[in-house]
Amino acid sequence: MALDKPYLDVPGTTIFDAEQSRKGYWLNQFCMSLMKAPNRARFLSDPKAYLDEWPMTPAQKDAVLARDLNRCIAEGGNIYFLAKIGATYGKSFQQMAGSMTGMTEEEYRNMMIAGGRSPEGNRYVGEDGSAQPQHQPQGSAERPGF
Repeated sequence: MALDKPYLDVPGTTIFDAEQSRKGYWLNQFCMSLMKAPNRARFLSDPKAYLDEWPMTPAQKDAVLARDLNRCIAEGGNIYFLAKIGATYGKSFQQMAGSMTGMTEEEYRNMMIAGGRSPEGNRYVGEDGSAQPQHQPQGSAERPGF
């Protein structure tokens, strides 16, 4: 039985709760495996073969292969675990966060230096703030992922 989750209507936000944790267990375990250099090397040499060793869903594997962090989060990934994928490819957290907004690294950095997104219009789905689905992606990056 699903719990009442009043936080589901925060635009652009997926709360990593118990349900997400269960959903993403193997995805997050895969990410943790990238803490070891031999595993990173195996993953980089044949990503699909390495992913096939994990009991992840096809959607989770596809999201990892596309390097689409928003899809990984939707599939139960926790950003702190997912950061290990980016690090495996030599990406900074700033580059990864930019890719999640459709921004280039420079666009994302400039937005954050300018104070980030305003909460005005971004408290609930249906408002007209910059984080709302109708305003995504926000930057000039050509595709999701890094």
